[in-house]
Amino acid sequence: MIVVTAPTGRIGRQVLDALLDGGEKVRVVARDPARIAPEARERAEVVRGSHSDPRVLREAFEGADGVLWLVPPNPRAEDIREHYLGFTRPACEALRERGVRRVVGISSLGRGYGAHAGQLSAAFAMDEMIESTGVGYRALAMPFFMENLLHQAGALRAEGVLSVPVAPDRELPLVATRDIAAVAARLLADGSWTGRETVPVIGPDSLTPVGMARVLSEVLERPVRFERPDGQAYKAALTGYGMHDAWAQGLLDMAAAQDDGIYEPEWRALTTPAPTGFRQWCREVLLPAAEATAG
Repeated sequence: MIVVTAPTGRIGRQVLDALLDGGEKVRVVARDPARIAPEARERAEVVRGSHSDPRVLREAFEGADGVLWLVPPNPRAEDIREHYLGFTRPACEALRERGVRRVVGISSLGRGYGAHAGQLSAAFAMDEMIESTGVGYRALAMPFFMENLLHQAGALRAEGVLSVPVAPDRELPLVATRDIAAVAARLLADGSWTGRETVPVIGPDSLTPVGMARVLSEVLERPVRFERPDGQAYKAALTGYGMHDAWAQGLLDMAAAQDDGIYEPEWRALTTPAPTGFRQWCREVLLPAAEATAG
């Protein structure tokens, strides 16, 4: 039995589908099971509730061999680290109690960075807490998600502006969530591994924001320029939409760490990139999203 947390999110949904298509027995933890696709809901066991709830986790982990562990973002969280560990603490208790053997966690590149890196630092604390249980653990370590650009799809098409709070000349490694899900599903279906490892999942492209804008121009067939937002104006806009000041500051701290090269050591050592390139992702994912906003 494999347990999938956050099965309605971009990564969890794709992991769930891949495991079911591979014939695996799957159990999901979901606050609202109605948000799971009907065909998946019919084929998986469902435990209703939050995976921050000890009771829910004890039920979900009973008889489980492996777990996909993903802490969902909460832009209203007042303490980023405690948000991550508040989910993970009861999970670790349930892992020990139920004797789960393997966990695949969604984390980040840059664990050896040392300095504060906003949400990334909280993810590293999550990794350490899970590892302390002695369970077999694979921390999937990712850079900038291509899907981070989806919330700009309408503006990219209508206004031709890409806005990312990093330096225009800073190369960023990128990854598509489809590739993260594929690696996670493969590891969860493999019952042979033990011990603890970090598994980088990084796409074949590294682009500056200016370079991303150039690709977007070609795919969207309209000029797209990059504009780096002022940090404080960016933070004010986020909090104006209801984001807590701490979460918004964490995003700025994460961007500063990206500018400082947090991803560099693992990224430069990569020998086998994930398959999805940025141009392919833009054509297959971003372009349809942009066109949908125009309709």
